[in-house]
Amino acid sequence: MSKQKQEAPKVRRCFGPRSPSLYFNEKEKRKMVEDYLNSGETMTAIWTKYTGRIDGQHQIKRWMHKYGYEDKRTVKSYIFETNPNVMENNDMFSEADSFEILQLKKRVADLERQVHDSEMKAAAFSTMVDLAEKEFNIPIRKKYNTKPSKK
Repeated sequence: MSKQKQEAPKVRRCFGPRSPSLYFNEKEKRKMVEDYLNSGETMTAIWTKYTGRIDGQHQIKRWMHKYGYEDKRTVKSYIFETNPNVMENNDMFSEADSFEILQLKKRVADLERQVHDSEMKAAAFSTMVDLAEKEFNIPIRKKYNTKPSKK
């Protein structure tokens, strides 16, 4: 029984503050994607396991898209789980639907994604303002119960 060594990824040396770039062949990329899909670990954990780095795990997602892998582990957002009016993925594109209905269903899915993104941005902005007020000890939000100043 022979032990197989994991080959270190090829590293291109570059000058400056950036880290050296990593290069993987198609076999290595597919191995990382399949390991992610089959192991139950996060993309960050898989990326760190193969590269020793924390940043860059988004590359696994790009490879999944490039090679046609489907990630069935993604979690639906809170909106989609609680809204009873949202269509199920199974019903999304049945063969009997006309082209117009398919376009409308796609538009609804796009709008739902935009709503989710907007909610995430609003939450991030609110958190950012809270942290700035706490960190710099200055009021940023407008106080609605104050009287306007006279000039």
